[in-house]
Amino acid sequence: MAETEERSPEGVKYYRLSEIEAQNSFKSTWIIIHHKVYDVTKFLDEHPGGEEVLREQAGGDATESFEDVGHSTDAREMASGMVIGELHPDDRHKIAKPVETLVTTSKEESSWWSNLVIPTLMASIRPTLSLSVSELFPATPL
Repeated sequence: MAETEERSPEGVKYYRLSEIEAQNSFKSTWIIIHHKVYDVTKFLDEHPGGEEVLREQAGGDATESFEDVGHSTDAREMASGMVIGELHPDDRHKIAKPVETLVTTSKEESSWWSNLVIPTLMASIRPTLSLSVSELFPATPL
């Protein structure tokens, strides 16, 4: 643990990245999700995805993995009970930027040719393919 305990103005305990990285054993397993520090030691055996999933992230940033899975509201509420503090602001640049939880959509607009040329081209190729297949495999009476 840190020699001098640092806290945010709201009273949240800060942990240095080196402290968190040291907590990667079965006796003490900590992970970081969105700069919050979670002690998941007691949850290892109960994790629905298996303890290996948590062990792989132990002592480091699990934000991307956590968001990629798409955890339910219940899982997020359960996780909130395991928060023990936050990653110290001076160490936040040392980990990847947290993944955004918002879903974004593409704003790419289709061009006129994709709406006109491609369907026209497909319509002209289809009869040619049908003709080729019927020539290769002529119908035989049963």
